[in-house]
Amino acid sequence: MKLYSYFRSSASYRVRIALNLKGLPYETVPVHLLKDGGQQFAPDYLKLNPDGVIPALIDDMQDQAAVLTQSLAIIEYLEETHPAPPLLPQDPVDRAYLRSIALTIACEIHPLNNLRVLRYLVRELKVGEDDKNAWYRHWCEHGLASVETLLARDKRTGMFCYGNTSTLADCFLVPQIANAQRMQCNLSGMPTIMRINDACLALDAFADAMPSRQPDAE
Repeated sequence: MKLYSYFRSSASYRVRIALNLKGLPYETVPVHLLKDGGQQFAPDYLKLNPDGVIPALIDDMQDQAAVLTQSLAIIEYLEETHPAPPLLPQDPVDRAYLRSIALTIACEIHPLNNLRVLRYLVRELKVGEDDKNAWYRHWCEHGLASVETLLARDKRTGMFCYGNTSTLADCFLVPQIANAQRMQCNLSGMPTIMRINDACLALDAFADAMPSRQPDAE
Protein backbone atom coordinates (compact mmCIF):
# COMPACT_ATOMS: atom_id res chain seq x y z
CA MET A 1 0.00 0.00 0.00
CA LYS A 2 1.04 3.59 -0.65
CA LEU A 3 -0.35 6.39 1.52
CA TYR A 4 -0.18 9.89 0.10
CA SER A 5 0.13 11.89 3.27
CA TYR A 6 1.20 15.17 4.88
CA PHE A 7 2.67 14.80 8.35
CA ARG A 8 0.43 17.43 9.92
CA SER A 9 -2.79 16.46 8.15
CA SER A 10 -5.28 15.09 10.67
CA ALA A 11 -7.09 13.16 7.92
CA SER A 12 -3.83 11.41 7.00
CA TYR A 13 -3.12 10.87 10.70
CA ARG A 14 -6.40 8.96 11.05
CA VAL A 15 -5.46 6.55 8.28
CA ARG A 16 -1.96 6.04 9.64
CA ILE A 17 -3.44 5.02 12.99
CA ALA A 18 -5.84 2.55 11.35
CA LEU A 19 -3.06 1.01 9.26
CA ASN A 20 -0.91 0.64 12.36
CA LEU A 21 -3.71 -0.86 14.45
CA LYS A 22 -4.26 -3.48 11.77
CA GLY A 23 -0.54 -4.11 11.39
CA LEU A 24 -0.56 -3.29 7.68
CA PRO A 25 2.73 -2.21 6.08
CA TYR A 26 2.62 0.83 3.83
CA GLU A 27 4.85 3.30 2.07
CA THR A 28 4.44 6.99 2.81
CA VAL A 29 4.43 9.28 -0.21
CA PRO A 30 4.76 12.86 1.13
CA VAL A 31 2.51 15.53 -0.34
CA HIS A 32 3.46 18.91 1.09
CA LEU A 33 0.41 21.12 1.39
CA LEU A 34 2.37 24.38 1.51
CA LYS A 35 5.40 23.96 -0.78
CA ASP A 36 5.29 24.68 -4.51
CA GLY A 37 1.89 26.28 -4.19
CA GLY A 38 0.58 23.07 -2.63
CA GLN A 39 1.82 19.76 -3.99
CA GLN A 40 -1.74 18.41 -3.71
CA PHE A 41 -2.50 20.49 -6.82
CA ALA A 42 0.28 18.96 -8.92
CA PRO A 43 -1.07 17.30 -12.10
CA ASP A 44 0.21 13.85 -11.12
CA TYR A 45 -1.57 13.99 -7.77
CA LEU A 46 -4.77 15.38 -9.25
CA LYS A 47 -4.91 12.29 -11.44
CA LEU A 48 -5.25 10.28 -8.21
CA ASN A 49 -7.56 12.68 -6.42
CA PRO A 50 -9.20 15.38 -8.56
CA ASP A 51 -10.38 17.15 -5.40
CA GLY A 52 -6.77 17.98 -4.53
CA VAL A 53 -6.90 16.87 -0.90
CA ILE A 54 -5.17 14.19 1.11
CA PRO A 55 -4.95 11.40 2.04
CA ALA A 56 -5.09 9.00 -0.86
CA LEU A 57 -4.33 5.30 -0.55
CA ILE A 58 -3.25 2.99 -3.34
CA ASP A 59 -3.71 -0.71 -2.64
CA ASP A 60 -1.84 -2.92 -5.09
CA MET A 61 -2.61 -6.09 -3.16
CA GLN A 62 -5.88 -6.62 -5.01
CA ASP A 63 -6.21 -7.98 -8.57
CA GLN A 64 -6.51 -4.40 -9.73
CA ALA A 65 -4.91 -1.45 -7.95
CA ALA A 66 -7.48 0.51 -5.96
CA VAL A 67 -7.15 4.27 -5.51
CA LEU A 68 -9.05 5.38 -2.44
CA THR A 69 -9.74 8.85 -1.07
CA GLN A 70 -11.45 10.34 2.00
CA SER A 71 -10.16 9.10 5.35
CA LEU A 72 -13.40 7.50 6.55
CA ALA A 73 -13.89 5.62 3.27
CA ILE A 74 -10.27 4.44 3.39
CA ILE A 75 -10.58 3.19 6.97
CA GLU A 76 -13.89 1.46 6.22
CA TYR A 77 -12.18 -0.22 3.26
CA LEU A 78 -9.36 -1.42 5.53
CA GLU A 79 -11.97 -2.72 7.97
CA GLU A 80 -13.74 -4.68 5.24
CA THR A 81 -10.62 -6.09 3.57
CA HIS A 82 -8.60 -6.69 6.75
CA PRO A 83 -11.23 -7.31 9.44
CA ALA A 84 -8.82 -8.38 12.19
CA PRO A 85 -8.33 -6.72 14.53
CA PRO A 86 -11.71 -5.01 14.15
CA LEU A 87 -12.16 -1.26 14.46
CA LEU A 88 -15.94 -1.58 14.75
CA PRO A 89 -17.98 -3.87 17.02
CA GLN A 90 -20.52 -6.39 15.73
CA ASP A 91 -23.63 -4.76 17.16
CA PRO A 92 -25.24 -2.45 14.54
CA VAL A 93 -26.26 0.14 17.14
CA ASP A 94 -22.76 0.32 18.56
CA ARG A 95 -21.27 0.53 15.06
CA ALA A 96 -23.55 3.47 14.28
CA TYR A 97 -22.62 5.11 17.58
CA LEU A 98 -18.89 4.96 16.80
CA ARG A 99 -19.47 6.18 13.27
CA SER A 100 -21.41 9.13 14.68
CA ILE A 101 -18.40 10.16 16.77
CA ALA A 102 -16.10 9.84 13.76
CA LEU A 103 -18.51 11.83 11.59
CA THR A 104 -18.90 14.57 14.19
CA ILE A 105 -15.17 15.12 13.86
CA ALA A 106 -14.88 14.53 10.11
CA CYS A 107 -17.99 16.46 9.07
CA GLU A 108 -18.73 19.00 11.81
CA ILE A 109 -15.30 20.07 13.10
CA HIS A 110 -12.66 19.37 10.49
CA PRO A 111 -14.22 20.98 7.37
CA LEU A 112 -14.53 24.37 9.07
CA ASN A 113 -10.84 24.28 10.00
CA ASN A 114 -9.51 22.74 6.80
CA LEU A 115 -6.51 24.47 5.23
CA ARG A 116 -8.39 25.54 2.12
CA VAL A 117 -11.18 27.05 4.22
CA LEU A 118 -8.68 29.00 6.33
CA ARG A 119 -6.93 30.17 3.17
CA TYR A 120 -10.24 31.41 1.76
CA LEU A 121 -10.92 33.33 4.95
CA VAL A 122 -7.56 35.08 4.71
CA ARG A 123 -7.08 35.51 0.96
CA GLU A 124 -10.60 36.14 -0.27
CA LEU A 125 -12.46 37.50 2.75
CA LYS A 126 -9.40 39.36 4.12
CA VAL A 127 -9.84 37.97 7.62
CA GLY A 128 -6.89 38.84 9.88
CA GLU A 129 -4.64 36.23 11.45
CA ASP A 130 -6.07 36.68 14.95
CA ASP A 131 -9.64 36.43 13.72
CA LYS A 132 -8.79 33.37 11.62
CA ASN A 133 -7.31 31.66 14.68
CA ALA A 134 -10.37 32.65 16.73
CA TRP A 135 -12.56 31.03 14.05
CA TYR A 136 -10.49 27.87 14.25
CA ARG A 137 -10.62 27.67 18.04
CA HIS A 138 -14.34 28.40 18.22
CA TRP A 139 -15.40 25.56 15.95
CA CYS A 140 -12.84 23.11 17.28
CA GLU A 141 -13.72 23.77 20.92
CA HIS A 142 -17.46 23.71 20.17
CA GLY A 143 -17.24 20.38 18.36
CA LEU A 144 -14.95 18.68 20.85
CA ALA A 145 -17.18 19.85 23.71
CA SER A 146 -20.04 17.95 22.06
CA VAL A 147 -17.87 14.83 21.80
CA GLU A 148 -16.85 15.25 25.44
CA THR A 149 -20.49 15.40 26.55
CA LEU A 150 -21.38 12.34 24.50
CA LEU A 151 -18.50 10.23 25.80
CA ALA A 152 -18.78 11.41 29.41
CA ARG A 153 -22.40 10.32 29.73
CA ASP A 154 -22.34 7.09 27.72
CA LYS A 155 -21.88 3.83 29.59
CA ARG A 156 -19.97 2.34 26.65
CA THR A 157 -17.05 4.68 27.24
CA GLY A 158 -14.11 2.94 28.88
CA MET A 159 -10.38 3.40 28.60
CA PHE A 160 -11.10 4.34 24.98
CA CYS A 161 -14.16 5.71 23.21
CA TYR A 162 -15.71 2.26 23.28
CA GLY A 163 -14.73 0.05 26.17
CA ASN A 164 -11.12 -0.96 26.52
CA THR A 165 -10.29 -1.55 22.86
CA SER A 166 -9.32 1.20 20.45
CA THR A 167 -11.76 1.65 17.59
CA LEU A 168 -12.67 3.81 14.60
CA ALA A 169 -13.72 6.63 16.91
CA ASP A 170 -10.30 6.83 18.54
CA CYS A 171 -8.68 7.02 15.09
CA PHE A 172 -10.59 10.25 14.54
CA LEU A 173 -10.46 11.72 18.04
CA VAL A 174 -6.70 11.69 18.61
CA PRO A 175 -5.72 13.64 15.45
CA GLN A 176 -8.39 16.25 16.17
CA ILE A 177 -7.04 16.76 19.68
CA ALA A 178 -3.53 17.11 18.24
CA ASN A 179 -4.82 19.87 15.95
CA ALA A 180 -6.61 21.55 18.84
CA GLN A 181 -3.48 21.51 20.98
CA ARG A 182 -1.36 22.88 18.16
CA MET A 183 -3.79 25.79 17.78
CA GLN A 184 -3.92 26.35 21.56
CA CYS A 185 -7.61 25.54 21.95
CA ASN A 186 -9.01 25.46 25.47
CA LEU A 187 -9.54 21.80 26.35
CA SER A 188 -9.47 22.23 30.10
CA GLY A 189 -13.13 21.32 30.51
CA MET A 190 -12.84 18.08 28.55
CA PRO A 191 -11.35 15.48 30.90
CA THR A 192 -12.90 12.46 29.20
CA ILE A 193 -11.48 13.05 25.76
CA MET A 194 -8.10 14.04 27.18
CA ARG A 195 -7.96 10.85 29.24
CA ILE A 196 -8.82 8.80 26.17
CA ASN A 197 -6.20 10.68 24.16
CA ASP A 198 -3.52 9.84 26.72
CA ALA A 199 -4.53 6.17 26.73
CA CYS A 200 -4.36 6.03 22.95
CA LEU A 201 -0.96 7.68 22.71
CA ALA A 202 0.42 5.09 25.12
CA LEU A 203 -0.10 2.54 22.32
CA ASP A 204 2.56 2.17 19.63
CA ALA A 205 -0.04 2.24 16.86
CA PHE A 206 -1.03 5.78 17.82
CA ALA A 207 2.38 7.03 18.89
CA ASP A 208 4.04 5.87 15.67
CA ALA A 209 1.38 7.71 13.65
CA MET A 210 2.08 11.05 15.34
CA PRO A 211 3.05 13.91 13.00
CA SER A 212 6.46 14.32 14.63
CA ARG A 213 7.37 10.72 13.78
CA GLN A 214 6.60 10.88 10.06
CA PRO A 215 9.35 10.84 7.42
CA ASP A 216 8.26 14.26 6.10
CA ALA A 217 8.01 15.90 9.54
CA GLU A 218 9.50 19.38 9.82
